Amino acid sequence: MRNEYLWYIPNQVTPGHRGEPVTAGHNSLETLTGQARALEDHGWGGALLGTGWGRPDTFTVATALAARTTTFQPLIAIRPGYWRPANFASAAATLDHLTGGRVLVNIVSGQDDLAAYGDSEGDQAHRYGRTREFLQIVRRLWTEENVTYHGEHFRVTGSTVTPRPLVRGDRRHPRLYFGGASEAAERVAAAEADVQLFWGEPLDGVRERIERLQQLSRDLGREHAPLEFGLRVTTLVRDTTEQAWADAEAKVAEMAGRNGVAAQNPHRRAAVGQQRLLDLAARGEVLDDNLYTTPGKVGGGGAATTWLVGSAEDVAKSLRRYQSLGITHFVLSDTPYLREIRRQGDQLLPLLRD
Repeated sequence: MRNEYLWYIPNQVTPGHRGEPVTAGHNSLETLTGQARALEDHGWGGALLGTGWGRPDTFTVATALAARTTTFQPLIAIRPGYWRPANFASAAATLDHLTGGRVLVNIVSGQDDLAAYGDSEGDQAHRYGRTREFLQIVRRLWTEENVTYHGEHFRVTGSTVTPRPLVRGDRRHPRLYFGGASEAAERVAAAEADVQLFWGEPLDGVRERIERLQQLSRDLGREHAPLEFGLRVTTLVRDTTEQAWADAEAKVAEMAGRNGVAAQNPHRRAAVGQQRLLDLAARGEVLDDNLYTTPGKVGGGGAATTWLVGSAEDVAKSLRRYQSLGITHFVLSDTPYLREIRRQGDQLLPLLRD
């Protein structure tokens, strides 16, 4: 399949996300639309919009940006529990219909401030059991009529979603992305997701996880098209290798001065995938050719825990090595967001497409 290159749009209440210098109107419709339109102009397919209680509602932001663009694909992060499966299936199908099939969906099962929006959940097995049912119901509602599903966590009876998502070629509905590195998460991905997203791990870790997920898919009797794989990572690109590393080290020094050895978000810190990233620093400051692990020591979390650093040629070479393992979906980012959308769209994407 054709490789997919997405970016990240920070729907944040507080300015300064990952060093972003824009503060006035940082989350206004004009600012975010400017980023979405720049993505269209500089070769990107769309962008991930993160989710979490206490942030602007992701689906609302995605809908507003889709209405102001023509090709931009929002990768909408959503949480089972915050959404009921039938409500979400209907909302996403409607937006997909209105935008001509531009919706992408990222299912997030990590812990959140559940009590704040009236949700609750049990242990990890409960959380991922609920996610599995959510994925099963949403997919069926997008592709079937009169759906009846009585699970442990969710129920629908005689349910039909209208309008339907756009069907185009092999595409029957919005692609379902999923993350998570625990055994429970990988079993859900292997059976039910369309794309498994990895954080910026070294090549050997990604290779091992791809092989394990492919075997799990066979063991679990996966009923869908083969699972695809994606990489979510920070890419710090400059005109030269030397300038990239100088800027990376300066950014880390600034983070250290601001945060010290920052405490991680306790929900994120408990996640298996996040802990895998933080543990990489013990293997070295730089892994493979240019995977920088130090940001995680000074407060970098999620996709900002490790960075691919270098010239456009350096970073493209590294990303092509992930491609050789079977990665076909890339979600990249760096700050300042608008400047880097343009720089990496113009310098990095042509090398990857060549």
